[in-house]
Amino acid sequence: MISQFKPAWWMTNRHVQTIMPRFFRPFHHTRYELEQLDTPDGDFIELAWSLPHNETAPLAVVLHGLEGNINSFYAKGMMKALKKQGYAVVLMHFRNCSTEVNRLPRAYHSGDTADLAFFINHLKQQYPDRAMVAVGFSLGGNVLAKYLGEENTNCPLNAAAVVSAPYDLSSSSDVIRKSLGKIYQKYLLDRMKKSMQRKLPQIKQQIPITTDQLMNIDDLLEFDNQLTAPLHGFENAHDYYRKASAMPYLKDIAIPTLIIHAKDDPMLSIKAVPSRQDVSEHVTLRISDKGGHVGFISGKNPFKPIFWLEKAVPCYFGQHVLGNANKEQL
Repeated sequence: MISQFKPAWWMTNRHVQTIMPRFFRPFHHTRYELEQLDTPDGDFIELAWSLPHNETAPLAVVLHGLEGNINSFYAKGMMKALKKQGYAVVLMHFRNCSTEVNRLPRAYHSGDTADLAFFINHLKQQYPDRAMVAVGFSLGGNVLAKYLGEENTNCPLNAAAVVSAPYDLSSSSDVIRKSLGKIYQKYLLDRMKKSMQRKLPQIKQQIPITTDQLMNIDDLLEFDNQLTAPLHGFENAHDYYRKASAMPYLKDIAIPTLIIHAKDDPMLSIKAVPSRQDVSEHVTLRISDKGGHVGFISGKNPFKPIFWLEKAVPCYFGQHVLGNANKEQL
């Protein structure tokens, strides 16, 4: 059974929970091998397979957050934890978060489930007899939750976990634009603009925007209006937020799914906190008062922080995939 999260006494502040974990693991490494998988539309998605690969183990798919990648501290930590629990682990990079620039003008967004569906189906065809789970963080969590609802009873996964997802994109965007003196917005926008800048030649085929115009964008809503929405077939940012939010899909989830969320998340709206009425009977909610955004650090010793997520998620998967393994109380 998975206990409720209790923050470390020295990390009760939501911004500390959100910002500090990345500094705990400056030299945290995981061995991996990159693979390019061609997509049906003539592009590719880049995969990072944890090494060594176990050819008979159950599969675990990891989805990173906005502008994340294999080097994101939470992704490396979860991959290592799942590998230790006996899974063959692979991280799927969203388009343009990979080491190489993607071929097409499009990138990725919070509601883009097509690549995930393609990848999971690909894995199922390659390894039809192996169990499969998936865990998504933040934006990747929203993508995963929306995918689970869309697939409903046809979902090939045996279990899933969603961490700190922005289930209500419009209100969560408003929070990011104001939180902590707009520091979170600046951090994310700087990464998003740098990511888009490297593929401006492709983008200009669809949107007439110059490097100066791109780099002068200083608001998340403006970025989604000028780039995210038109690149991916939405009328504007608000149309994108409405259609890409996963909240309406949570009631249609038909496989065992763990949802982890903190009420004090400084990057998401309180409207993004799902209640029992919002989800299906197959969803286990772990909603805590504290935890920040993809933080959830516990422990008594500041020099030995406990990454609670890396215990809770493998424990949950163990209950549904590995039989009686890992059922102990956390």
